Amino acid sequence: MFSKKMVMIIGVIVLIAVNIILLSVFNRRYISYYRPGRIATSLIAPFQKASTSSIRFVRDIWRHYFFLVNAAKENDNYQKALNKAFENNIQLKELRLSNSRLRDLLNFEKTITDRVLSAEVIGKDPSPWFKTVLIDKGKNDGIETGMAVVVPKGIAGQVTDVSTNYSKVLLIIDHNSAVDALAQNDRARGIIKGGMAGQCLFKYVLRKHDIEIGDIVISSGLDGVFPKGLAVGYVSAVFKPKSGIFQEVTVTPYVDFEKLEEVLIVLNPKKKQFEPEQ
Repeated sequence: MFSKKMVMIIGVIVLIAVNIILLSVFNRRYISYYRPGRIATSLIAPFQKASTSSIRFVRDIWRHYFFLVNAAKENDNYQKALNKAFENNIQLKELRLSNSRLRDLLNFEKTITDRVLSAEVIGKDPSPWFKTVLIDKGKNDGIETGMAVVVPKGIAGQVTDVSTNYSKVLLIIDHNSAVDALAQNDRARGIIKGGMAGQCLFKYVLRKHDIEIGDIVISSGLDGVFPKGLAVGYVSAVFKPKSGIFQEVTVTPYVDFEKLEEVLIVLNPKKKQFEPEQ
């Protein structure tokens, strides 16, 4: 069985062949002077017209086919170039954001008198009960348990577990965390503990202190872990119960822990041994 395409091609070939044969038999001069030639012309013309139309039809289809093929290839090339440009744009944007964060860390590092070490956050605890992250620095880098972890916006947490090349950091929004802190204006002292929904509680603040919403809370430095004066957060809610000696204060951390990517570990300075004067 022949396909429609094959039948069409064979038909065109036959028309062309008939047209050529008839034109060869009845040349133009012969046709002009003799009646049989005029009759032949009448017979040849339809075949010639059909042949010419078929040739043009096939030619147009062929040209359109190649045009569509070329257009499809060009479209694929344009799409690949567009995808590559989009990918490069994303990478450049990420590089700019990363450089901006690193510049902030570097500038913040200059303001800290203690030695610090930068690290990258490479993992987070999936459990909703614990707020910890994993960083890419460990014992080989001088990290020890209990070291403070900070970022330019404020205190992030404290190192709780250390392996050879990695460490776990307990964030201040964890309920097991504790930071000795001060209300910057009133100088009221208390302990920052992890609360609910990414908030912190400023516990053991005496009722006599006038804590107001918007007050800044900083580290006191009395816990021996976090340097004094580092930002913790701002007071977002205050409740003074009628009984008891403490007020309930909620603090919103300055650090956005959902976007934590790079941190600084405060390296505890080694204690100098006492050397008697000579």
